[in-house]
Amino acid sequence: MKNESSESAKKSESSKSSESTKNKSLSPEAEFSEKLTFRDYLLATEQRANKPLPIGRLILPLAIQAGIIFAVPFLSAYTNLTGKEVILQTVPVNSRNVLQGNSLELDYNISRISTLRRLSGWQELLRRNRDRNGQLIEGTTLYVILQEQPSFSRGVPRAWRPVRVTSNQPRSLPTNQAALKGVYQDGYVQYGIENYNVPDEERQQINNDVSQAVRQTRDGQLRSIIVKVKVDPQGKAMPVSLWVRDRNYQF
Repeated sequence: MKNESSESAKKSESSKSSESTKNKSLSPEAEFSEKLTFRDYLLATEQRANKPLPIGRLILPLAIQAGIIFAVPFLSAYTNLTGKEVILQTVPVNSRNVLQGNSLELDYNISRISTLRRLSGWQELLRRNRDRNGQLIEGTTLYVILQEQPSFSRGVPRAWRPVRVTSNQPRSLPTNQAALKGVYQDGYVQYGIENYNVPDEERQQINNDVSQAVRQTRDGQLRSIIVKVKVDPQGKAMPVSLWVRDRNYQF
């Protein structure tokens, strides 16, 4: 009996020693994997799936979306409060292209390169922003300096005159001048004020005014539409109203 007990003890010690040696040879990750059962894995996965997301991960995306939604009216309000009133003139417009569905499409004289290249500062702007063909690079940002023109009547105001163009935002200007920011794209300079949504109740009236103005010309073209915008200190413009003949439409 003593011999059997002794042999059993030896086997137990040998088994423990073998297991201990085996455990020592395994990395902590491998040892954990051996002890983890498939049922444990399922339970852990279910608990992770049911665990609520941290409040920060829910609030942050909502805050970003809300910021984008409220940024547009805030920027418009900022421009309306801090902007300077500037009067712009369109180039001769074909009456059939003025209204496109619910949208009013306008083309300004300062959108044309033929106008800007006559201004002071154009050669310097082109020198800094020209491609291999000597043309202005697509996406070039520029600023057009406009100067107020005195108006002696109470009717349609006179459009401001473009006097200079530059690639850098002016730091200070006289009170009778303003800098309008534009981007050169597809052969024209875009100022973000080329398209307007026209309310249903005003669409027919604008059509009538445009048609009447065209009938009074010889070549079937509307000579100009005068547009009032507000320009903030950064050069961004927001439409305020426009004149077709002697009638003013508010935006």
